[in-house]
Amino acid sequence: MSILSSIGRIATEYSAARTRARTERVLRSLPIELRKDIGWPEPIDGWANRPFGPITRANSLSS
Repeated sequence: MSILSSIGRIATEYSAARTRARTERVLRSLPIELRKDIGWPEPIDGWANRPFGPITRANSLSS
């Protein structure tokens, strides 16, 4: 794997994480009644509630 392909892959992962975080911010800004109507789950404390989700990159490198 070349350096450029690694940088491209990292940039793509970062972009997806930013998009996911932006979407979550918008959905969490909606009233609770509307979130329940569309089926958005209630926030859970822990790693899944982090702005960029759980850290999975370290796990994918070992595979």
